[in-house]
Amino acid sequence: MIRSHLFFYCIFLSISLLNGCSSTSNRMSSSNPSNIHDLVLLREVDPAIAFDVRYATTNNFTGRVLYDCGEVYLSRRAAERLKRVSERLRPLGLRLKVYDGYRPLSVQKKLWAIVPDENYVANPAKGSRHNRGCSVDLTLIDERGEELEMPTPYDDFSERAHIDSLDVSREAMANHFILMKAMTAEGYIPLRTEWWHFDAPGWEQHPILDVDPCELSGVE
Repeated sequence: MIRSHLFFYCIFLSISLLNGCSSTSNRMSSSNPSNIHDLVLLREVDPAIAFDVRYATTNNFTGRVLYDCGEVYLSRRAAERLKRVSERLRPLGLRLKVYDGYRPLSVQKKLWAIVPDENYVANPAKGSRHNRGCSVDLTLIDERGEELEMPTPYDDFSERAHIDSLDVSREAMANHFILMKAMTAEGYIPLRTEWWHFDAPGWEQHPILDVDPCELSGVE
């Protein structure tokens, strides 16, 4: 029974990935590349989204505070896509909780100095999709604000965090599938090694930025 469950989960996961890639191709082909580099404050785009910006605290794998404020920005189109994901989840009684979005290049350099492994941290010499405002790290929460069980905690650098890992519970598999399905339905592309990470299509059209989110928010 367990083997059967895992088999069908793998099939559904593959279908979800294919649907996401297909959606991405269709949307990119018809997109207008003008005015897509602007960053917007995510909580203003969708107040229903919850936040736990780990890099604004010491509760992250570095043990250091890397952001001076806990605001999350994304490119406008990425934020609008995420709002549509949020709306898809609402009938299920689920919400999104975001850990990270736009990340300044200066912070990317600090992360690379600690974990110089491109499976988990983008090389700042090339720039991260986070640095372009086109990546988001997130999970699901229920109506009480409790996080749903996922394959691993956030920023776990083990193989169990890979999206094709079977070394996880049934509940974590099911919850991850819901997240994957909702995100890929709006064109987001998953990262193989991190269940929580998704890239917006067209990210390569956006410049690498090193703007302090606190300056964008007007936080002193």
